[in-house]
Amino acid sequence: MSRKIVIVLGPTAVGKTDYSISLAKKYSSPIISCDSRQIYREMRIGTAVPSDAQLAEVRHYFIRSHSVTQAYTAGMYEVEAMELIEKLFADGHDTLVVTGGSMFYIDALCNGIPDVPKGDLTLRENLRRRLESEGVASLAAELASLDPEACSVIDLQNGARVMRALEICLISGKPFSSFRMDAPKKRPFEIEKIGLVRQRDDLYERINLRVDKMIEDGLEKEVRSLKEFRNLTALQTVGYKEMFDYFDNPSSISLAQTADLIRSHTRNYAKRQMTWWKRDTSIKWISL
Repeated sequence: MSRKIVIVLGPTAVGKTDYSISLAKKYSSPIISCDSRQIYREMRIGTAVPSDAQLAEVRHYFIRSHSVTQAYTAGMYEVEAMELIEKLFADGHDTLVVTGGSMFYIDALCNGIPDVPKGDLTLRENLRRRLESEGVASLAAELASLDPEACSVIDLQNGARVMRALEICLISGKPFSSFRMDAPKKRPFEIEKIGLVRQRDDLYERINLRVDKMIEDGLEKEVRSLKEFRNLTALQTVGYKEMFDYFDNPSSISLAQTADLIRSHTRNYAKRQMTWWKRDTSIKWISL
């Protein structure tokens, strides 16, 4: 097959941006971002958007292209990314570089969105009330009893994600994670996946340094500017959730302690990313 996309994936802070820019130059390709948070124009610092210099090296798509006020899903990304890929192939590209760390977005692009049951509004409202009254830990505990595999890859601090997974379990009578095993859609191009890894201590140090830079660059100010949107799904994200908690309880937690929490939760996210991708035997892993 003459048409191919090369997907550069890996845990947060591993070095995907620099690697993908080098690869894009090799193939004379733009870069198609596959990051569910860098897509939002209001979230620059906390999502580690590529620098202006990096963005100037190669044309990037899906970077700061949408607003947090727009509801956006992996299914919408699948449609828009497929349309863009077809246009770029038609323009003469034969190899395209895709990069990102969002597991659901990468799966949506490669395999399509699983045929999950339609939501139940009454059940969802009940779960929402439970989330408010009992907290996310209660719903996460129930999800763990129904689908421990999902709990290994879902951010259990993210109430929206936990609630959705639990809703699917209760509606279908099957584990939410089982829907990832559906037959993938056939794509009219070859897919090559390159996974980047580092030694754990090296990766964690890079995560720590990244969080330090976010704080220095004004993460607190950025998050304060988004307070009115804090309940939107886009803001249920590491770096933002911790800051909102800091704003709510400034006498109970310091900015330094908040930064420590962001570092810890980012490391946990990196672990979940690797757990997710371990199931994919098609990935070619490269140690940096």
